Amino acid sequence: MPPLDVVLTAWQLDWTALAAMVASGVLYGLGLKAAAAKGRRWPLWRTAAFYVLGLGSLTVLTCGFTGVYSAQLRWAFTLKITLMLFVVPLLIGLGKPLSLARAALSPTGTARLDGVLSNRMVRVVSNSMVAPLLGLALFSTFLTPAFYTLRTNPLAEALLTLGIPLLGLLMALPIIEEADFHRSSAFITLEILFVFIELLIDAVPGILLRLNGQVLDHITTRQSTLAWFPDALRDQQLAGDLLWFICEIVDLPLIILMFMRFSRSDGREARGFDELTDEQLDALNAEHLRRGR
Repeated sequence: MPPLDVVLTAWQLDWTALAAMVASGVLYGLGLKAAAAKGRRWPLWRTAAFYVLGLGSLTVLTCGFTGVYSAQLRWAFTLKITLMLFVVPLLIGLGKPLSLARAALSPTGTARLDGVLSNRMVRVVSNSMVAPLLGLALFSTFLTPAFYTLRTNPLAEALLTLGIPLLGLLMALPIIEEADFHRSSAFITLEILFVFIELLIDAVPGILLRLNGQVLDHITTRQSTLAWFPDALRDQQLAGDLLWFICEIVDLPLIILMFMRFSRSDGREARGFDELTDEQLDALNAEHLRRGR
């Protein structure tokens, strides 16, 4: 493992990440300004969560040690990608960017936002049953020679830097900002079951990396002469350990958030039924019976 001073002092400038973070920060800041002009006070802790925890963690991962050594160390690359997928989006989501957009936009802008969120492609990809499968497909490439290309190709690195947090947001925002991704409680129940199974399956590539006795990307040469660098097989095993551990440990917070989302959805549906008149309930029951025939 690297010495602490190497971890703390290894820094680089990742231009792709920097551009994405500047754009995100400016848009969020404009949202804060527009919301304040309309008399909407935005919680300070959500602003801090977005900038310090969300964008701050993305900065550390892309510009710090994991960014500097991701091309040379399989485990550094794996740590960067998994945290960008599972942790950074949750921290960004604490800032509630969609809720801020609604507070800041005009009615026309809000209608356009609703149009984007209701787009069929967005709804499919943001479905908690679909987005995790994309993550599983990515982790499965770690078992192939493509693992080396993903780590070392500048274009692949740029695409992953932009695409992985976006994919993570598509998984996290429907759970955190459920008002913008309305689902029935029955559908959310199916999502919870599927996500529970799928998140366990996500650990399979990590297990295979850890237990395999061959270097799966076929790059067996040592990537540096530094004394603390592991050999290729040990590097792969460390990558497997991290992928296995992180995929298992993130199960708990995600499932807790989904149960909270289910509780709120169920409460909304219950209140909706309570507000119906007897005549409306009779009509609803009759329609249900008619469809069941």
